[in-house]
Amino acid sequence: MNWLNKIFLGDKYLIAFIMLLAIFSLLPGFSASSSIEYAAQTGTVWGQFGKQVAFLVIGLVILFSMQRIDYRYFGGFAILGLPFIVLLLILTLLQGTSIDGANASRWLKLPGIPLSIQTSTLASVVLMVYVARYLTKIRNKKIEFKQTILPLFIPIFVIVGLIFPANGSTAIILFAMVMMLLFLGGFPIPYLVGIGTIILVGAGLFIFAALNYGDQFPNSRVHTWKNRIERFQKPASNSLESWQETNAKAAIVEGGITGKGPGKSAIKHTLPQASSDFIYAVIIEEYGLIGGVSLLFLFLLILFRIIIIGTKIHTYFGSLLAFAIGIPIVFQALINMGVAVGLFPTTGQPLPMISFGGTSLWITCLSFGILLSISRQILPKEEIEKEEKIKSEADLQDIA
Repeated sequence: MNWLNKIFLGDKYLIAFIMLLAIFSLLPGFSASSSIEYAAQTGTVWGQFGKQVAFLVIGLVILFSMQRIDYRYFGGFAILGLPFIVLLLILTLLQGTSIDGANASRWLKLPGIPLSIQTSTLASVVLMVYVARYLTKIRNKKIEFKQTILPLFIPIFVIVGLIFPANGSTAIILFAMVMMLLFLGGFPIPYLVGIGTIILVGAGLFIFAALNYGDQFPNSRVHTWKNRIERFQKPASNSLESWQETNAKAAIVEGGITGKGPGKSAIKHTLPQASSDFIYAVIIEEYGLIGGVSLLFLFLLILFRIIIIGTKIHTYFGSLLAFAIGIPIVFQALINMGVAVGLFPTTGQPLPMISFGGTSLWITCLSFGILLSISRQILPKEEIEKEEKIKSEADLQDIA
């Protein structure tokens, strides 16, 4: 068992939950892969499944690598990565609206290789880490709004603003998570209200302009958002636009309590996003209410471990970083599940660790690796008390 302890570092409960997610992801991933081939009429199901396995293996390598890095270094990495992320987001917007005929306003095609990355996913992690570091830096200072505009809010506005035109749901979720982190970091509530108002007004003006002067915003998906919200409010059973939502609900109904069994989903062949946005509906069809609730419970257990890690780590940056990295994973999962069961309009958010694709999986593994890195350095209660005693004695000497 010693060799396992050398591989699996950090919080053992969190590792167990992550590995359960990784193993479970292969089952619906294999099943839903057939819907990709059904639509594309190319390759084989095993080819798509092989890609997913490769994505997962690379993701686990990222996870096991990140857990070995001291989490305090990630604050510096975020500062260095911020300009790079802004450049990637600009390139994504300038790239155009399609790659090989498919919508690509959210994806950046890497030159020379058949691979595209969703830059907004990486940008979200970098921004959250950056905000956690900045809050740590000003922890013992009186916060003046004008002093935070350049180092804090300009990066937030730039990154969220670059993501918003092509990926509104991700931008909204990211901004909500940033506001949550600022609140947890003790940022004055009046400032938060003011910033929230500015963002809402800016988003409203952009949406108004895009709806009325659409030619000036070629990469905007505002009309898509509008149609999704209208379909959610007034679903039309015979509308082609409601096809995904209708089939997802049908899959959930067909699943019942125990489901049809692994790989036996029939509706996945007529559900366009069966392997990504609506994979939770396929899971319920095949594994029933029991499988759907079990997966939801697993994500809640992960949230519980994130809270424990964030509250037990003895450094302020460690606490903020755990919440900044961990909570968005669970929040995104709840959004994806809510869309599949009809609680929210379609957002395009994948189910972390489960949906088909590389970027989301790798960034999720990166985030889990950082969480494990934090959990590795949780000190026993006796050592924390010893450090606090030494610090108090040093403070008394400085006063004397």
